[in-house]
Amino acid sequence: MKARLFTDGGSRGNPGPAASAYVLEAEDGTVLDARGEPIGVATNNVAEYRALVAGLAKAAELEVDELEVVSDSELLVKQMRGEYKIKNPGLQPLAGRARLLMMEIGSVTFEHVRRELNQEADRLSNLGMDEAEGKKLGQ
Repeated sequence: MKARLFTDGGSRGNPGPAASAYVLEAEDGTVLDARGEPIGVATNNVAEYRALVAGLAKAAELEVDELEVVSDSELLVKQMRGEYKIKNPGLQPLAGRARLLMMEIGSVTFEHVRRELNQEADRLSNLGMDEAEGKKLGQ
């Protein structure tokens, strides 16, 4: 099955209350799964990678065998394509987990887009950060 995975992660404070989100769509645009969740205190880049790992895990679970990952994180896309080295030790284990999941899926490509073209994952990420901030403030 072919699918498209939109991912986004964010942090308010960098590091600060953070969330990751993904939207997994079938080839015809049907949403197979969509999630946004707080991940505690983290950096933007960690949140981006956590979103990728969560989305790849769902794609593997649903037996997707051809996946296009769409992200507004140029760093994540270029690192996962092998264009940039992953120097940050906090990102290396997440990238390693992502690569293992990619092997389970088979064919995985990455596309960098502007935030406006990643609206639903961005919206879910912001909802997760709102939730993270609420928990932090004891609300």
